[in-house]
Amino acid sequence: MEINSQKPNSETSRRYIELRVPLANQGQAQRDYSGQIKRLSAASLAYVGDAVYELYVRTYFLLPPKRNANYHAEVVEQVRAEGQVWWLDKLKPYLTEAEQDIVRWGRNAASGGPRRISLALYQEASSLETLIGYLYLNDSERLLELLLKLDFNTKIDHE
Repeated sequence: MEINSQKPNSETSRRYIELRVPLANQGQAQRDYSGQIKRLSAASLAYVGDAVYELYVRTYFLLPPKRNANYHAEVVEQVRAEGQVWWLDKLKPYLTEAEQDIVRWGRNAASGGPRRISLALYQEASSLETLIGYLYLNDSERLLELLLKLDFNTKIDHE
Protein backbone atom coordinates (compact mmCIF):
# COMPACT_ATOMS: atom_id res chain seq x y z
CA MET A 1 0.00 0.00 0.00
CA GLU A 2 1.16 3.47 -0.78
CA ILE A 3 -0.06 6.80 0.52
CA ASN A 4 -1.09 9.03 -2.36
CA SER A 5 -1.47 12.70 -1.55
CA GLN A 6 -3.18 13.61 -4.82
CA LYS A 7 -6.92 14.03 -4.78
CA PRO A 8 -8.83 11.19 -6.47
CA ASN A 9 -11.18 13.84 -7.91
CA SER A 10 -12.03 17.48 -7.44
CA GLU A 11 -14.94 16.75 -5.09
CA THR A 12 -12.88 15.39 -2.23
CA SER A 13 -9.78 16.72 -0.55
CA ARG A 14 -9.17 13.70 1.71
CA ARG A 15 -5.90 11.87 1.65
CA TYR A 16 -6.28 8.37 0.41
CA ILE A 17 -4.36 5.17 0.13
CA GLU A 18 -3.51 3.84 -3.27
CA LEU A 19 -4.13 0.14 -2.89
CA ARG A 20 -1.83 -2.14 -4.82
CA VAL A 21 -1.36 -5.85 -4.49
CA PRO A 22 2.33 -6.58 -3.95
CA LEU A 23 3.57 -9.33 -6.21
CA ALA A 24 7.00 -10.86 -5.92
CA ASN A 25 7.20 -11.60 -9.65
CA GLN A 26 5.37 -9.89 -12.48
CA GLY A 27 4.66 -11.47 -15.88
CA GLN A 28 3.98 -15.21 -15.67
CA ALA A 29 3.39 -14.99 -11.94
CA GLN A 30 0.70 -12.38 -12.58
CA ARG A 31 -1.39 -14.85 -14.60
CA ASP A 32 -0.90 -17.62 -12.02
CA TYR A 33 -1.76 -15.21 -9.22
CA SER A 34 -5.03 -14.21 -10.87
CA GLY A 35 -6.12 -17.83 -11.12
CA GLN A 36 -5.23 -18.51 -7.51
CA ILE A 37 -7.28 -15.54 -6.27
CA LYS A 38 -10.42 -17.05 -7.78
CA ARG A 39 -9.92 -20.15 -5.63
CA LEU A 40 -9.64 -18.31 -2.30
CA SER A 41 -12.27 -18.98 0.32
CA ALA A 42 -14.47 -16.27 1.80
CA ALA A 43 -12.55 -16.68 5.08
CA SER A 44 -9.24 -16.05 3.29
CA LEU A 45 -10.61 -12.93 1.63
CA ALA A 46 -11.99 -11.74 4.99
CA TYR A 47 -8.55 -12.32 6.55
CA VAL A 48 -6.98 -10.00 3.96
CA GLY A 49 -9.91 -7.59 4.07
CA ASP A 50 -9.61 -7.20 7.83
CA ALA A 51 -5.97 -6.13 7.50
CA VAL A 52 -6.63 -3.79 4.56
CA TYR A 53 -9.59 -2.15 6.31
CA GLU A 54 -7.70 -1.62 9.55
CA LEU A 55 -4.68 -0.17 7.74
CA TYR A 56 -6.95 2.16 5.78
CA VAL A 57 -8.67 3.36 8.97
CA ARG A 58 -5.35 3.79 10.81
CA THR A 59 -4.01 5.86 7.92
CA TYR A 60 -7.20 7.92 7.80
CA PHE A 61 -6.70 9.05 11.42
CA LEU A 62 -2.93 9.51 11.16
CA LEU A 63 -3.10 13.24 10.36
CA PRO A 64 -3.19 15.59 12.11
CA PRO A 65 -0.70 13.99 14.52
CA LYS A 66 -2.13 12.89 17.88
CA ARG A 67 -1.14 10.81 20.85
CA ASN A 68 -1.15 7.05 20.22
CA ALA A 69 -3.92 6.51 22.78
CA ASN A 70 -6.15 8.86 20.79
CA TYR A 71 -5.38 7.04 17.53
CA HIS A 72 -6.23 3.75 19.17
CA ALA A 73 -9.63 4.87 20.43
CA GLU A 74 -10.64 6.32 17.07
CA VAL A 75 -9.47 3.28 15.11
CA VAL A 76 -11.07 0.73 17.43
CA GLU A 77 -14.42 2.52 17.13
CA GLN A 78 -14.30 2.00 13.36
CA VAL A 79 -12.78 -1.48 13.05
CA ARG A 80 -14.68 -3.38 15.72
CA ALA A 81 -17.49 -5.56 14.43
CA GLU A 82 -20.25 -3.10 15.38
CA GLY A 83 -18.54 -0.32 13.42
CA GLN A 84 -17.99 -2.54 10.40
CA VAL A 85 -21.66 -3.53 10.33
CA TRP A 86 -22.70 0.13 10.60
CA TRP A 87 -20.46 1.10 7.68
CA LEU A 88 -21.57 -1.88 5.59
CA ASP A 89 -25.15 -0.69 6.00
CA LYS A 90 -24.11 2.75 4.71
CA LEU A 91 -22.33 1.18 1.70
CA LYS A 92 -25.12 -1.19 0.64
CA PRO A 93 -26.91 1.33 -1.63
CA TYR A 94 -23.67 1.73 -3.63
CA LEU A 95 -22.88 -1.96 -4.07
CA THR A 96 -23.28 -3.67 -7.41
CA GLU A 97 -25.22 -6.92 -7.65
CA ALA A 98 -21.93 -8.86 -7.84
CA GLU A 99 -20.64 -7.07 -4.73
CA GLN A 100 -23.86 -7.87 -2.89
CA ASP A 101 -23.31 -11.52 -3.81
CA ILE A 102 -19.80 -11.35 -2.32
CA VAL A 103 -21.24 -9.83 0.86
CA ARG A 104 -23.80 -12.67 1.12
CA TRP A 105 -21.08 -15.25 0.45
CA GLY A 106 -18.89 -13.76 3.17
CA ARG A 107 -21.76 -13.60 5.66
CA ASN A 108 -22.80 -17.19 5.03
CA ALA A 109 -19.23 -18.51 5.29
CA ALA A 110 -18.51 -16.91 8.68
CA SER A 111 -18.99 -19.06 11.76
CA GLY A 112 -17.80 -19.20 15.33
CA GLY A 113 -16.99 -15.58 16.08
CA PRO A 114 -15.82 -14.00 19.33
CA ARG A 115 -17.98 -14.42 22.43
CA ARG A 116 -18.54 -10.71 23.03
CA ILE A 117 -20.80 -10.36 19.98
CA SER A 118 -23.61 -12.37 18.44
CA LEU A 119 -22.99 -14.74 15.55
CA ALA A 120 -25.21 -12.58 13.30
CA LEU A 121 -23.14 -9.47 14.04
CA TYR A 122 -19.91 -11.39 13.45
CA GLN A 123 -21.22 -12.70 10.13
CA GLU A 124 -22.17 -9.19 8.95
CA ALA A 125 -18.77 -7.78 9.91
CA SER A 126 -17.04 -10.69 8.17
CA SER A 127 -19.05 -10.01 5.04
CA LEU A 128 -17.61 -6.47 4.83
CA GLU A 129 -14.11 -7.86 5.33
CA THR A 130 -14.74 -10.43 2.57
CA LEU A 131 -15.82 -7.70 0.17
CA ILE A 132 -12.81 -5.55 1.02
CA GLY A 133 -10.44 -8.50 0.61
CA TYR A 134 -12.00 -9.43 -2.72
CA LEU A 135 -11.83 -5.88 -4.06
CA TYR A 136 -8.30 -5.38 -2.77
CA LEU A 137 -7.12 -8.37 -4.78
CA ASN A 138 -9.33 -7.86 -7.85
CA ASP A 139 -10.35 -4.21 -8.25
CA SER A 140 -8.45 -1.77 -6.06
CA GLU A 141 -9.95 1.25 -7.85
CA ARG A 142 -13.46 0.12 -6.94
CA LEU A 143 -12.32 -0.54 -3.38
CA LEU A 144 -10.98 2.98 -3.12
CA GLU A 145 -14.21 4.36 -4.56
CA LEU A 146 -16.21 2.60 -1.84
CA LEU A 147 -13.82 3.44 1.00
CA LEU A 148 -13.95 7.13 0.09
CA LYS A 149 -17.70 7.05 0.75
CA LEU A 150 -16.99 6.35 4.43
CA ASP A 151 -16.64 9.46 6.56
CA PHE A 152 -14.95 8.09 9.66
CA ASN A 153 -15.45 11.40 11.44
CA THR A 154 -19.15 10.55 11.67
CA LYS A 155 -20.23 9.27 15.05
CA ILE A 156 -21.32 5.64 14.80
CA ASP A 157 -24.77 4.92 16.21
CA HIS A 158 -24.52 1.49 17.86
CA GLU A 159 -28.25 1.13 18.44
